[in-house]
Amino acid sequence: MTRKQKRLSVIGGALAFLGLATFLTFYALGQKASYFYMPGDLAENPVAQGQRIRLGGLVAKGSIQRGQGTEVDFAVTDQVETVKVVYNGILPDLFREEQGVITEGSFDASGIFIADSVLAKHDETYMPREVAEGLKEKGLWQEQ
Repeated sequence: MTRKQKRLSVIGGALAFLGLATFLTFYALGQKASYFYMPGDLAENPVAQGQRIRLGGLVAKGSIQRGQGTEVDFAVTDQVETVKVVYNGILPDLFREEQGVITEGSFDASGIFIADSVLAKHDETYMPREVAEGLKEKGLWQEQ
Protein backbone atom coordinates (compact mmCIF):
# COMPACT_ATOMS: atom_id res chain seq x y z
CA MET A 1 0.00 0.00 0.00
CA THR A 2 1.38 3.38 -0.96
CA ARG A 3 1.52 6.41 1.27
CA LYS A 4 -1.33 8.05 -0.62
CA GLN A 5 -3.57 4.98 -0.20
CA LYS A 6 -2.83 4.85 3.55
CA ARG A 7 -3.70 8.52 3.92
CA LEU A 8 -6.98 8.07 2.01
CA SER A 9 -7.94 5.04 4.09
CA VAL A 10 -7.31 6.96 7.34
CA ILE A 11 -9.39 9.90 6.09
CA GLY A 12 -12.16 7.55 4.92
CA GLY A 13 -12.18 5.77 8.29
CA ALA A 14 -12.35 9.08 10.15
CA LEU A 15 -15.26 10.27 7.99
CA ALA A 16 -17.10 6.99 8.50
CA PHE A 17 -16.59 7.27 12.28
CA LEU A 18 -17.87 10.87 12.33
CA GLY A 19 -20.88 9.91 10.22
CA LEU A 20 -21.75 7.04 12.54
CA ALA A 21 -21.34 9.25 15.63
CA THR A 22 -23.60 11.91 14.08
CA PHE A 23 -26.26 9.34 13.19
CA LEU A 24 -26.25 7.83 16.69
CA THR A 25 -26.49 11.28 18.30
CA PHE A 26 -29.51 12.32 16.24
CA TYR A 27 -31.15 8.93 16.75
CA ALA A 28 -30.75 9.20 20.54
CA LEU A 29 -32.10 12.76 20.61
CA GLY A 30 -35.11 11.72 18.53
CA GLN A 31 -35.98 8.99 21.01
CA LYS A 32 -36.00 11.45 23.92
CA ALA A 33 -38.06 14.17 22.24
CA SER A 34 -41.17 15.24 24.09
CA TYR A 35 -43.60 16.80 21.63
CA PHE A 36 -46.03 19.60 22.47
CA TYR A 37 -49.73 19.11 21.69
CA MET A 38 -52.88 21.19 22.11
CA PRO A 39 -56.18 19.36 22.84
CA GLY A 40 -57.41 20.13 19.31
CA ASP A 41 -54.26 18.56 17.83
CA LEU A 42 -54.91 15.38 19.81
CA ALA A 43 -58.48 15.16 18.49
CA GLU A 44 -57.15 15.26 14.91
CA ASN A 45 -54.08 13.06 15.45
CA PRO A 46 -54.29 10.90 18.60
CA VAL A 47 -51.08 9.66 20.19
CA ALA A 48 -50.40 6.12 21.34
CA GLN A 49 -51.28 5.09 24.87
CA GLY A 50 -48.22 5.46 27.10
CA GLN A 51 -46.35 7.77 24.69
CA ARG A 52 -44.85 10.63 26.68
CA ILE A 53 -45.95 14.07 25.47
CA ARG A 54 -46.39 17.65 26.60
CA LEU A 55 -50.01 18.85 26.65
CA GLY A 56 -50.72 22.57 26.79
CA GLY A 57 -53.61 24.96 26.78
CA LEU A 58 -55.78 26.75 29.30
CA VAL A 59 -57.14 25.25 32.51
CA ALA A 60 -60.87 24.88 31.78
CA LYS A 61 -63.19 26.97 33.94
CA GLY A 62 -64.89 24.95 36.69
CA SER A 63 -62.81 21.83 36.01
CA ILE A 64 -60.48 21.74 39.03
CA GLN A 65 -61.44 18.99 41.50
CA ARG A 66 -59.23 18.08 44.41
CA GLY A 67 -59.10 14.44 45.46
CA GLN A 68 -57.53 12.76 48.45
CA GLY A 69 -54.05 13.91 49.37
CA THR A 70 -52.33 15.71 46.52
CA GLU A 71 -54.44 14.29 43.68
CA VAL A 72 -56.03 16.92 41.43
CA ASP A 73 -58.29 16.43 38.41
CA PHE A 74 -58.69 19.25 35.91
CA ALA A 75 -59.22 19.79 32.21
CA VAL A 76 -56.95 21.46 29.66
CA THR A 77 -58.68 23.20 26.77
CA ASP A 78 -57.85 25.22 23.69
CA GLN A 79 -61.47 26.46 23.54
CA VAL A 80 -62.16 23.87 20.80
CA GLU A 81 -61.38 20.53 22.48
CA THR A 82 -60.85 19.53 26.11
CA VAL A 83 -58.65 16.83 27.67
CA LYS A 84 -59.16 15.51 31.22
CA VAL A 85 -55.94 15.49 33.26
CA VAL A 86 -55.11 13.74 36.53
CA TYR A 87 -52.09 14.96 38.50
CA ASN A 88 -50.74 13.68 41.79
CA GLY A 89 -48.41 16.22 43.31
CA ILE A 90 -48.10 19.80 44.48
CA LEU A 91 -49.38 22.31 41.94
CA PRO A 92 -47.58 25.60 41.24
CA ASP A 93 -48.84 28.50 43.37
CA LEU A 94 -50.24 30.36 40.37
CA PHE A 95 -52.12 27.38 38.92
CA ARG A 96 -55.76 28.39 38.44
CA GLU A 97 -58.68 28.32 36.04
CA GLU A 98 -58.41 30.02 32.64
CA GLN A 99 -54.62 30.33 32.87
CA GLY A 100 -51.95 28.88 30.60
CA VAL A 101 -50.54 25.52 31.61
CA ILE A 102 -48.25 22.83 30.23
CA THR A 103 -48.43 19.30 31.59
CA GLU A 104 -46.08 16.42 30.88
CA GLY A 105 -47.12 12.78 30.96
CA SER A 106 -49.03 10.19 28.95
CA PHE A 107 -52.52 8.85 28.28
CA ASP A 108 -53.82 5.79 30.10
CA ALA A 109 -56.09 3.10 28.64
CA SER A 110 -59.26 5.09 29.41
CA GLY A 111 -58.06 8.19 27.54
CA ILE A 112 -57.27 10.27 30.62
CA PHE A 113 -53.99 12.19 30.59
CA ILE A 114 -51.86 11.21 33.59
CA ALA A 115 -49.51 14.13 34.27
CA ASP A 116 -46.31 13.84 36.24
CA SER A 117 -45.43 17.54 36.06
CA VAL A 118 -47.41 20.76 35.69
CA LEU A 119 -45.98 24.11 34.64
CA ALA A 120 -48.04 27.28 35.09
CA LYS A 121 -47.53 30.93 34.25
CA HIS A 122 -45.35 32.84 36.67
CA ASP A 123 -46.72 36.38 36.54
CA GLU A 124 -49.63 38.36 35.16
CA THR A 125 -48.18 38.93 31.68
CA TYR A 126 -46.55 35.59 30.86
CA MET A 127 -48.09 32.59 29.17
CA PRO A 128 -45.94 29.60 28.17
CA ARG A 129 -44.67 30.35 24.66
CA GLU A 130 -45.91 27.07 23.17
CA VAL A 131 -49.40 27.59 24.59
CA ALA A 132 -49.61 31.19 23.38
CA GLU A 133 -48.43 30.22 19.88
CA GLY A 134 -50.90 27.33 19.68
CA LEU A 135 -53.81 29.50 20.79
CA LYS A 136 -52.77 32.33 18.46
CA GLU A 137 -52.66 29.92 15.49
CA LYS A 138 -56.26 28.96 16.21
CA GLY A 139 -57.25 32.62 16.76
CA LEU A 140 -58.34 31.92 20.34
CA TRP A 141 -55.87 34.00 22.36
CA GLN A 142 -54.96 37.65 22.17
CA GLU A 143 -52.26 39.38 24.18
CA GLN A 144 -53.68 41.78 26.74
